[in-house]
Amino acid sequence: MSARHCAGDHCVTCSDEAVAVTVVRLRDPGLADVDAGGGRVEEVSVALVEAAVGDTVLVHAGEAIGVVAP
Repeated sequence: MSARHCAGDHCVTCSDEAVAVTVVRLRDPGLADVDAGGGRVEEVSVALVEAAVGDTVLVHAGEAIGVVAP
């Protein structure tokens, strides 16, 4: 991951808090592109959760740590 991921108020790559984002594309192995808000798409790990496209996940330090129930 590069420094370009760290822009704006919240960065799902290096934030000190979990951020809710939406999965827009699953990638192999265990990676996903997520809508981080404001038109930003970031790559995160989804290796620890069972996420699907359209799911909202909580991400901390670039790692999805939970799927938010609808």
